[in-house]
Amino acid sequence: FSEKCHGPCISSSICSQPCAKQFYGEIGFSCNKKKWQKSTETCTSLSVETLFKDPNSEARLSVAAASIPLRVLDFRAPERIESVAQGIRQHCPVDYACIVDVVKASEATSGNIAFIVELLKNISIDLSDNVTREKMKSYSSVANHILDPAALANWAFIPDESASSDLLQAVNLFARQLHIHNEFENIADERFIQTKGFHIHQNTSQGSFNFSVSMSNATEGILGMVEIPRQELWKLRPNASQAISIAFPTLGAILKEAPLQNVSLHRPINGLVLSLALPERVNEILLTFERINRSHSARAQCAGWHSGKRRWDKEACTTVLGSKNKVKCRCNYTNVVTSFSILMSPKSVTDKILEYITCIGLSVSILSLVLCLFIEATVWSRVVVTEIAYMRHVCIVNIAVSLLTANVCFILGSNFNVRAQDHKWCVAVTFFCHFFYLCLFFWMLFKALLITYGILVVFRRMLKSRMMVLGFATGYGCPLVIAVITVAITEPKKGYLRPEACWLNWDNTKALLAFAAPALVIVAVNLVVVLIVAVNTQRPSIGSSKSQDVAIVMRISKNIAILTPLLGLTWGFGIATLIEGTSLMFHIIFALLNAFQGFFILLFGTISDHKIRDALKMKMASLKGKSRAAE
Repeated sequence: FSEKCHGPCISSSICSQPCAKQFYGEIGFSCNKKKWQKSTETCTSLSVETLFKDPNSEARLSVAAASIPLRVLDFRAPERIESVAQGIRQHCPVDYACIVDVVKASEATSGNIAFIVELLKNISIDLSDNVTREKMKSYSSVANHILDPAALANWAFIPDESASSDLLQAVNLFARQLHIHNEFENIADERFIQTKGFHIHQNTSQGSFNFSVSMSNATEGILGMVEIPRQELWKLRPNASQAISIAFPTLGAILKEAPLQNVSLHRPINGLVLSLALPERVNEILLTFERINRSHSARAQCAGWHSGKRRWDKEACTTVLGSKNKVKCRCNYTNVVTSFSILMSPKSVTDKILEYITCIGLSVSILSLVLCLFIEATVWSRVVVTEIAYMRHVCIVNIAVSLLTANVCFILGSNFNVRAQDHKWCVAVTFFCHFFYLCLFFWMLFKALLITYGILVVFRRMLKSRMMVLGFATGYGCPLVIAVITVAITEPKKGYLRPEACWLNWDNTKALLAFAAPALVIVAVNLVVVLIVAVNTQRPSIGSSKSQDVAIVMRISKNIAILTPLLGLTWGFGIATLIEGTSLMFHIIFALLNAFQGFFILLFGTISDHKIRDALKMKMASLKGKSRAAE
């Protein structure tokens, strides 16, 4: 479209051009990066006159509503129709079939899509007094025309951004007035909109009400299922009630949320959009959605569409169970929230390199931690000479044990699925994973405080027994309290686990804060300790030479290099990964530093200690015999 506007393309400038001859309306363009790009389009070939035009007559009809444009009228027409409702009542009051062929023959331009949405709104308002199966089929056929994947791209150029939500609300309003006669009716079976109706009552068999809607496109079908719990059926009146469901496989791609101030909304739909018309007394329902994107990193979040706010409301639903293929939701059905789906988080990072880094890093980490514990056990009696040295090695051993156990729990958890048969195991693995990762941080905190104590308190020493009590109370007591409180508060609400993995939930209960908040606070404290160590090791004498300054800088750098990975400051990179839109490089750095944390502990906490190296040399020499030792 760059050649459509002939004026100079200046940033933020706009222009418009008329549509092709067979359409009326205009196309709007905006200047972006020195090129004209289409921004809006109102080109339409439809009008109320074309809907009801008799091919053998030159009759011209009046407008349906002020928002629907119309060509020049010929008031000499023998019969004047004032509205869409009047035209349908005169030409096809039984099944609305007279408008279907005209709509399906039209091109799905942005202007025609907007016209059809307005047409369906008018029908829902003026002709919903006695909706039959035949009327619903015609209505669905008209809606199906603008929900075809070939037409979805043109929705972006409709000036009225609420057109998609208006369509959903119009269909729901019309379907709510539908009357079904049989126990089950497959009312409309279009490719991109399906409607089913059921009779339900207090004695519905199996204590629940189930149905599924399978959508088929060129590639595969998408499944959706609704279940009404038994306790909700008990609320119904003795006489039979009806339940109606409408499934949209493509509507989620065009359903625009109302903009919020200073908030960018981009929450793709990862399943069907299911709309329901249920009896007034039914408040809670269970929904099962088959996921479109089934990658492990594509998180799914249950949500309901709030028709008043015109946006997805995550508070309307909670995620019950989740797997790679399906997600089960518990949702509250109200007058304003009658449509539901699953949202896909935009924060997921899908890159194979992260999987490889984690897999290789965890393997190296586990082997390094086992070697670290073996070395500590070998040289223990030779290195724990003073109280400070004793507690330092106690910290290193417990840090290694905590991280080793947490890594093993992490691997076990990755093999479980958040299904009913694995749920208890998943809760147990997540609890121990949470607990031991917290132990890692709190032992790092105690080691940092121990280093500060050794530097600042010179003339007074604490008893070893008191240090041990404080160490184990800090390293294991505090994490146990946090982990138990977290599972006790969130698990009864089914909000402890993520729907797609054995790890702490974030979207519903913010249980992840019970790990992230202590971890980040400890990281901040340890950063202060690094600064304290750096300042207190920088004691140059008066008149020091340049070589002495270099030595001081090297000593400070060595302290920081040892303390940073050992005290968990590398986890600070996790803050960057929590920000939406963060570069993949931050995720890679975070994965590298933390997957190889066990190797860092072995390298900086054990091997870099010259006393441990000397003790190892003496141990090896003693094993080779006295002659070899003398040599």
